[in-house]
Amino acid sequence: MSLHLCQTGYEKFLVKELSGPAESLGPGWVMGPDSKSESCFSHLSLISPAELSGGSVNALAGSIADFFTNSVKDVRFVDPWPLCFDGVSEPGLSRRLKVVEEEVFARVKSRIARVAKLAVPGRPGPGPASGLFVFFSGFDKVLVSRSAVAGGQRRMADDPQAPSRSYLKVEEAYGVLGRAPAAGETVVDLGAAPGGWSYSAAKHGASVIAVDNGPLKGGAIHERIIHKAEDAFKYARGKPVDWLFCDMVEDPERIAALLGQWLQRGWCRNFVVNLKFGRADPLKVLDDARALSPRCALLRARHLYHDREELTVVGSVK
Repeated sequence: MSLHLCQTGYEKFLVKELSGPAESLGPGWVMGPDSKSESCFSHLSLISPAELSGGSVNALAGSIADFFTNSVKDVRFVDPWPLCFDGVSEPGLSRRLKVVEEEVFARVKSRIARVAKLAVPGRPGPGPASGLFVFFSGFDKVLVSRSAVAGGQRRMADDPQAPSRSYLKVEEAYGVLGRAPAAGETVVDLGAAPGGWSYSAAKHGASVIAVDNGPLKGGAIHERIIHKAEDAFKYARGKPVDWLFCDMVEDPERIAALLGQWLQRGWCRNFVVNLKFGRADPLKVLDDARALSPRCALLRARHLYHDREELTVVGSVK
């Protein structure tokens, strides 16, 4: 069994995605079967975690440090490894979590300093990872594992100049994909208004064609952004661009079909597309998105930290 962490309020969708009964669940977590494929709703999955307890910071930190040092006696560390602490949302728990994390690191450093120097705090990028993963299920109990699978979701820092909060979604999506727009690249942003995604691409140095009949907010007026007041569904490319962006409040099947059209015609090399599921079945929306994978070198669908009732699909074309 694995401990799957997700955005609070979306546990039931995660259980359905895992295609197996949940042993237990709570706000933001599900204890259930191992995922047989990349998970959309799971932000981080701790594989076969062990439960440890301790009535004090020292006792808890000692148990965690012992677990880690005993499990790596025969492991040779040459690369950075994640030191990841998470927990349930309870008043005062975040402070205790931080204190225990600092004490665990101090103990590991005193025992195996060379290994401690390679520790990287926080969640790793998408994919399997080995390190130390700790989840506080309460003040005195934790679940710990040396192995995890990360979805790549993470909280992003806001930019007060961004025209909308959607800026945070696309910035987070770059981490899931593993790359972002760069200088010399061109982005087509369909349904761009008010301009949060266009602003992000331009900030990274790319040239942007922002397609929307609606106006862009002042923060998106940038020398690298060209606004085309056109219907995003009718906009066509004569030659491929480096990136397709799309974040429109439309039926998810219609947006998935639009992405499929761009992929089939070879109009983009990379894409970040948002699918609003609202009243639709999110698992059906997820299946529709994954059905496009044969045309892609990489396709990942995620319920991001900054997503609400929507999924974000990122990928690159073959």
